[in-house]
Amino acid sequence: MFHTAMEFSQVLEKRYSVRKYSDRPVEEEKLEKILEAGRICPTATNAQPQRIYVLRSEEDFVKLGRSARMRYGAPVVLMICADTAAAWKGGDVEPGYNASVMDASICTTYMMLQATDLGLGSVWIRYMNAAEIKKAFALPDGIEPICLLPIGYAAEDSAPSERHSKRMSMDEMLLKL
Repeated sequence: MFHTAMEFSQVLEKRYSVRKYSDRPVEEEKLEKILEAGRICPTATNAQPQRIYVLRSEEDFVKLGRSARMRYGAPVVLMICADTAAAWKGGDVEPGYNASVMDASICTTYMMLQATDLGLGSVWIRYMNAAEIKKAFALPDGIEPICLLPIGYAAEDSAPSERHSKRMSMDEMLLKL
């Protein structure tokens, strides 16, 4: 039987964008579970174009710092990339469409929720210069940085932003045709 530390609805309610981390290291076992969540996530036609770099050295953070200023002191940053050649393309339904960003986003969401379930915090970051990151890390052609996911233990004084609990009503979200 599948068992998690929290009910899924609790994971969804507890997760918030952590913008201040303690210096406590992330255990390897927890990091492996987070990466496994990214590995098994659904992708268009199961093409699995997600590619992940685990950043945790000072050298990595210096390279990252030039292009993405928002690490918030997390001890680990996952750089989620997409292999655009491996991704599903729109075929004859929507020629030119490439599902790589969507698939990398699904992967990031799975890892973010797994981190929460393991008692870790994370924050999805897209405020970055992808071209500079690609150059700084000498990423191969076709491997495109999609977002960053800092992961770690939230600092004791970390709290959700005031925007966190503001949600549109169901009537605003559901549109009628």
